[in-house]
Amino acid sequence: MVRHVCPWWGGYFIDNRVRRWLHDPARILGPYVRPGMRVLDFGCGMGCFSIPMADMVGPDGLVIAADLQPRMLRAVRKRADRAGIGGRIRTHECGRDTVGLAEPVDFALAFWSAHEVPDVRRLLKEIEALLVVGGALLVAEPRVHVSRGKFRQMMDAAREIGLLPDEPRCRIRWSWSAALVKDGPGRGEEPRSSM
Repeated sequence: MVRHVCPWWGGYFIDNRVRRWLHDPARILGPYVRPGMRVLDFGCGMGCFSIPMADMVGPDGLVIAADLQPRMLRAVRKRADRAGIGGRIRTHECGRDTVGLAEPVDFALAFWSAHEVPDVRRLLKEIEALLVVGGALLVAEPRVHVSRGKFRQMMDAAREIGLLPDEPRCRIRWSWSAALVKDGPGRGEEPRSSM
């Protein structure tokens, strides 16, 4: 599944105060993440979004921080333990060609990570299978690495799979972004926690 992956040491440049100001996790994730949810952070890096999501899901929720690189996952674990929320985060090492999870999630985030996967359609299909009906996937891709056309292709694939655009539109600085909702029977109902 892996194309070009940001090296583990690049995480120190990506996860910093300026980045958290530009991509404020509370503002970006607030409409989607609630207490008690089980959420997936695909391509979590060093936890820029995983750590804030752990606060948002509260003591009854769970964040699955998934990444291909063990060093990134060790950094997430260390940061979570230091923040006193280690029990709310479970790290998961993805395989080279699969996310490798089977349990349902209420919300999934793929922030600046899907473009690193050679088969994006397969990734979207795998995440769609994990989402509960009515659950959401937030995708954000960096404009510097992903063209508007490539992002449109990604969104077309998502629609074919059954992930439909949610309104209002999600706007994220320096990014192409979309909130997608899993379609199916019972759509419009509140996502239920899987815990």
